[in-house]
Amino acid sequence: MNGNSQAVRIPQEFRLDTNTVEISRNEQGDLVIHPLPPKRGEALMAALDGFAPDFVAELEAEYRAQPLMQDREEL
Repeated sequence: MNGNSQAVRIPQEFRLDTNTVEISRNEQGDLVIHPLPPKRGEALMAALDGFAPDFVAELEAEYRAQPLMQDREEL
């Protein structure tokens, strides 16, 4: 135990080169540990920058331009 969490010691030969991991459980009930890259998503943000100078501002403007929901009779 480590505080309120369960801790597992990993042998040195299985040491990971990252501080962040994703843990999941497969169909057989085994725990699977996937190392996550340190700056996950940085490549996606760099790719989005190529679309428009202010991609997020354009998305927000498009969202605000949508018409309001209509009142409808109940079925």
